[in-house]
Amino acid sequence: MKEPVMPGAVPNPLRSVLDRRLPRIAGPCVLVLFGVTGDLSRKKLLPAIYDLANRGLLPPGFGLVGFARRDWADQDFTQVAYDAVRTHARTPFREDVWRQLSEGVRFVPGEAHDDAAFDALVRTVRELDESRGTGGNYAFYLSLPPKLFPTVLTQLKRSGLAESSGDSWRRVVIEKPFGHDLASAQELNALVDDVFPPHSVFRIDHYLGKETVQNLLALRFSNTLFEPIWNRSYIDHVQITMAEDIGVGGRAGYYDGIGAARDVIQNHLLQLLALVAMEEPLSFTADAIRAEKVKALSAVQLPDDLATGTARGQYTAGWQGGAWVPGYLEEEGIPPNSTTETYAAMRLGVNTRRWAGVPFYLRTGKRLGRRVTEVALVFHRTANQVFDHVATANQGANSLVIRIQPDEGVTLRFGSKVPGTAMEVRDVSMDFSYGASFTETSPEAYERLILDVLIGDPPLFPHQEEVELSWRILDPVEEFWAKNGRPEPYPAGSWGPPSGHELLARDNRTWRRP
Repeated sequence: MKEPVMPGAVPNPLRSVLDRRLPRIAGPCVLVLFGVTGDLSRKKLLPAIYDLANRGLLPPGFGLVGFARRDWADQDFTQVAYDAVRTHARTPFREDVWRQLSEGVRFVPGEAHDDAAFDALVRTVRELDESRGTGGNYAFYLSLPPKLFPTVLTQLKRSGLAESSGDSWRRVVIEKPFGHDLASAQELNALVDDVFPPHSVFRIDHYLGKETVQNLLALRFSNTLFEPIWNRSYIDHVQITMAEDIGVGGRAGYYDGIGAARDVIQNHLLQLLALVAMEEPLSFTADAIRAEKVKALSAVQLPDDLATGTARGQYTAGWQGGAWVPGYLEEEGIPPNSTTETYAAMRLGVNTRRWAGVPFYLRTGKRLGRRVTEVALVFHRTANQVFDHVATANQGANSLVIRIQPDEGVTLRFGSKVPGTAMEVRDVSMDFSYGASFTETSPEAYERLILDVLIGDPPLFPHQEEVELSWRILDPVEEFWAKNGRPEPYPAGSWGPPSGHELLARDNRTWRRP
């Protein structure tokens, strides 16, 4: 509670700063995880919940309920959660933290369509209200295949779990994909809106919870070094890359028929584009940031010719990391005639005064040269009237690279004279690394996002309008690809098919080698 301010008193600026720096702590609540037996829950969600507790950001009045198709008792789920935490948690394991957290762990077995199971869930959360003082505040995390969303949402409404009373709240968390095209996204939204009010719906894009993604806003708007040159007068083009060095692995059932563009470009990469292209918001509230992102996505333009302005590929067998790996069509669970792309790239424009004429190149793929996600702003070259061609032969374009994973940081690439008697300019890098600059390690994205859900703070969650705008951008591309044969093959371990490189070569540009 804040100290009262006496009439006529002068506010203490130091106290104001300290208030802003105090950690945000969730209030009493229950988090219900649907689909707790999946990889997402075991590797990300359960460890993130423990890490929040270990950092003191969860209250004593916190309950965790697992819901899944398993004939488990509470202690069985507690053991599963314990194993997940010991294996995947970011922070050190502390027995006292786990003991307090585990006292609020419960499990409800059942199917999504089972009325009796949801009635048992009602009794379980009410018991936690009594024993843990959770106050009737419930968040429902749907870590489930999208086909089960309608059934679970209907059950939450039927059982009364979605309906809050008094000062208590109800919230629902939906993992991507938010539909598979515009029509399905609108259908899903209508279903969710029928059960939960818009302010209670949290659509999770875990990329938006990464420290480096959030740092985009700080980098742009808190530095006079960058904001004045963040426009078409100085920037030649923008490259946004999310490359993976793995194949589909155990995700074949989900991935086939979805593909790289729906899986990554529609959400992660277009959200990154919006953060790069947006204007400065009036504040860092959810509504203000969302308004500017919506304007940026509304201004996105597809290439006039989708045949030359987009590229897609499918990896074949090859050498990667010193091992021979199978091609996509040889992966277990993939039909031998699949036309699903594992590589997608496209050139987009943003029709605003700031960005008119600046191409944004987006690419993503599996089985590429290495795992990396980055945003690169490549600047115009200088006229070099002072230097002759020999002096600058080894100099490339200046660039500002925001590294999102795995080595989070920022690199500024510029030209410098090579030591010696001759005037020769060569590229050098000025590097900022989170690991080297801060003593505290960056929290996992799911830590930040789960805490935001429990607090009710939505700035990092895409709104339905952003989801629909992203589908309006991608749907014409997907329709074009569906009518034009198979994706182009590329060997595992390479940087994609020839068409992906030709996409930039037509504009006399090349992809950065991360």
